[in-house]
This record gives sequence, C-alpha cells and structure tokens, in this order.
Amino acid sequence: MWATIIAVAGTLLGGIVTSALQTRATRAIRDAESGERRRDAQLAAVTALVAAIGDHRRAMWRREDLRLAGADADTLAAARSQSHVTRSAVTAPLVSVSVLAPDLAEVATAAARAAFGIRQAVDADELATLRQTAIDASDQLVKAASRRLA
Repeated sequence: MWATIIAVAGTLLGGIVTSALQTRATRAIRDAESGERRRDAQLAAVTALVAAIGDHRRAMWRREDLRLAGADADTLAAARSQSHVTRSAVTAPLVSVSVLAPDLAEVATAAARAAFGIRQAVDADELATLRQTAIDASDQLVKAASRRLA
C-alpha cells in the first residue's frame, strides 16, 4: 500500500515539476521574443529617423546653396517647399525613437535640430560647417543606437 502511495505521489510530483519547467521555459522564450521584437522596432525607428534626417539635411543644403548662389524666386520656392516636406518627414520617426528608446531621445533630438539648423548661412563655408555639424550629430545618434541595440 505504501508503495502505491509513494508511486502516485512521485508521479504527481513529477508532473508538477515538469509543468513548472515547461511554463518557465515558455515564459523565457516569450520574453526573449518580446525583447527581440522591441529591439527590432527600436532599430527600425532609428533607421527611419537617420534616413529622414539625411533627406532633410540634403534638402536644406540644396536650398541654402541655391539661395547663396542667387537662384531665382521660383527655384528657391520649390527648394523651400521640398525642405518643408523633408522636415515634416522627420517628425514621426523622431517620436518613435523617443517613445521606443527614450534613452536615445536626447541624441536623436540633437541630430534633428542640427539638420533643422542648416539655414541662413552667410557664405558657402558656413553652410559647409552647418552641414558637417548635422552629419556629425547623425553619426552620434548612430553610435549611441549601436551601443544601445548591440
């Protein structure tokens, strides 16, 4: 009789332990997949932001270069319009980075502001400096993101 009770208890205990281990393994897999999805979303947001900032930086450089070269009003208006489109395109990925990776928000905002700051250069040298500052700020964002997401 005691042998039967011990066998039943052992079987029940074995089932409980197996169930607990399976639950723990399932939770670990789910947590790992969730972390991977979160990392993928953060990487996608940073990638979209860096691309949008690059587009805006190029649009602003072109706009300012045309202005400094004395382009006609229609050409300047078209360049200004394009720069407004590219600036607007920065907003959504900047918000995504700020929400998904708040520790990157400051460097992301600095990169966006550096690109926004390419304006009213007094000459080609200042325009080149503003452009390089914006490139450097984007590079800092990429470096911070690579440290964060590696």
